[in-house]
Amino acid sequence: MTAAALWQAAEVAAACNGQCNSDWQAGGVSIDSRTVQAGDLFVAIQGPNFDGHGFVAEALARGAAAAMVSQEIAGLEPDAPLLRVGDTLAGLEALGRAARQRCSARIAAVTGSVGKTGTKQALYQALARSAPTHASIGNLNNHWGAPLSLARMPVDSRYGVFELGMNHAGEIAPLSRMVRPHVAIITNVEPVHLEFFSSLSQIADAKAEIFDGLQPGGVAILNRDNAHYDHLARAAEAAGVGRVISFGAHKDAQARLIGLAQHATCNCISADIDGQAVTYKVGAPGRHWAINSLAVLAAVRALDADLGLAALAMAEVAAPKGRGERHRIAFNDGELLLIDESYNASPIAMVAAIETLGAVAVEAPGRRIAVLGDMLELGETSPALHAALAPALVDAGVDQVFACGPQMAQLFDALPKHMRAAHAATSKTLLAKVMTSIRPGDTVLVKGSLGLNMAPIVQALRALDDVDPTAVSG
Repeated sequence: MTAAALWQAAEVAAACNGQCNSDWQAGGVSIDSRTVQAGDLFVAIQGPNFDGHGFVAEALARGAAAAMVSQEIAGLEPDAPLLRVGDTLAGLEALGRAARQRCSARIAAVTGSVGKTGTKQALYQALARSAPTHASIGNLNNHWGAPLSLARMPVDSRYGVFELGMNHAGEIAPLSRMVRPHVAIITNVEPVHLEFFSSLSQIADAKAEIFDGLQPGGVAILNRDNAHYDHLARAAEAAGVGRVISFGAHKDAQARLIGLAQHATCNCISADIDGQAVTYKVGAPGRHWAINSLAVLAAVRALDADLGLAALAMAEVAAPKGRGERHRIAFNDGELLLIDESYNASPIAMVAAIETLGAVAVEAPGRRIAVLGDMLELGETSPALHAALAPALVDAGVDQVFACGPQMAQLFDALPKHMRAAHAATSKTLLAKVMTSIRPGDTVLVKGSLGLNMAPIVQALRALDDVDPTAVSG
């Protein structure tokens, strides 16, 4: 282990009110024995479906520096490096708070109904051009992910970017109080998780909980194009936010889109970012990426980072795995273009993905094909919201629609007959129908909620390639 260790044993013990049986230093923190790295501190979290204490021996065998535990572990060597605490989740939270306390980084937190992960990653790339920057990995945004991401933050970080998520009221507030951001971004408020809320206003209130931990004089960055902007702006004012910066195409937005040229693999943008004219490229296609890039650059200015360097970094932005990642696949002496949106789905994200599919230039005999799975957690509005996707598919010039799940039957029936390729209850059943239909030149969009398990369709399409598929970048 080098001198640049993330944590010393005594530091962790003091932060978590725990007891160490040996001296060690850790270069990282992990809660997953499958991905633990040599030198990590392994935290044995007790979850609803697993107990990390059952994997302590495996984590140590993989090279973990020590394990944080709250119970006896049978079968370990007497000198196995352990940190004993009363509760491991509380210990992880305490370690996250200690990491935040010891670091002088300027912090941004990102939430919203859709676009959180992509916006978080883009902001990380933008800030990293200026100074050492730490960010949460993937979508580690819940009551485990947020403290874990904090605990991984190096003490010398100049900036930190954290994603905060929820599907019930009351979940974001404690995360925000832990992260204590200087800048809070809400990408939008849309009909997501409606099963757990009686109205969109309640979803807006849940997102506004991000203001609970905002530091004195902190900045809220809000989507001026969103129907709930005024609601969120009032909530920010009530929470004592120092300043609200709006973003979008709206004429009154402080981070305002002036010009947008959409291309198959990127966006070219001219904008006014809080009084500063900027022209730049975003290396991911789709209008939603262009709009969220405005929030990113507004946050860069609010955090006093270099706006010019940040704008240059936007060209390197790419869609995360399962959220618009593109693959060109060699197939039958031709090529397919796969747009992988299989990670999750909501009405607004579905429409954005369909519009992106429509923007792809497809030459005959190639076709635009949409393979769509149910959008979950929409409550009583679900049938109508699924059927309402039909006009977007027609407008995008989609040739064939494969529908997966009971709710997507509503969309399938609402489509013109010539667009109805097939409907099936599960992705496993639909897979064979998709694979027998595709042909060289096609562009295939795969999107659906995680519970529909659309990923096997993506995997089967990628496996057609003669070589390892390569993600398409702008």
